[in-house]
Amino acid sequence: MTKVASLEKVLSYITDECVLMYGGFGGVGNPPTLINGILEKGVKDLILIGNDAGFPEIGIGKIVSRERAKKLITTHIGSNPIAGKLMVEGKLEVEFCPQGILAERIRAGGAGLGGILSDIGLGSMIEKGKQKVLVGGKEFLVETPLQADVAIVHAKKADNYGNLIYDKSARNTNPVVATAGKITIAEAEEIVEVGELDPESIITPGIYVDFIVQSKGVDWKWAWE
Repeated sequence: MTKVASLEKVLSYITDECVLMYGGFGGVGNPPTLINGILEKGVKDLILIGNDAGFPEIGIGKIVSRERAKKLITTHIGSNPIAGKLMVEGKLEVEFCPQGILAERIRAGGAGLGGILSDIGLGSMIEKGKQKVLVGGKEFLVETPLQADVAIVHAKKADNYGNLIYDKSARNTNPVVATAGKITIAEAEEIVEVGELDPESIITPGIYVDFIVQSKGVDWKWAWE
């Protein structure tokens, strides 16, 4: 069985108002072919979940900058001033979450947990609207799990079953994101036959991956224009 699919097929799962989770850190590890495909398809009103807002013309930032998202759950938006402008203008709802907590909320979503307990943000604006519990006489905030209709990740190599190997620091949030989508789509720079990957190098098991698409690479000239 092969999970390799066309870009057109996988984009059929990404529709208006879709909850879309993405791997990556400052554009590194964002899946460029999938992001460009989403833009070309014209999908809008997305709810995005990911580490950051990218840069205006790099990675997920291109989707944010073109006002294709209505909400963003993230750790920071400082690298994309357009995101800040849209937030101030009321065109983009932004839910901020500390980086480690965001990763843990995604991990909880992928693992089927009911949430995590954290004391980060107690007594600050972060606790607004959140449930509090006492455990061992200590107060914690209940941080809810995060899941997505579709999760998109970028891998260095994949086999036909969807086992994934990442490229150094481009691994970043991709492994946890891959577990938290109802549908997970992996974009891979190289796709090989099952059995060709070193089992000790596989980070994401294929059981989490529904589809694989061949990456077209990053068109940096176009991205920087």
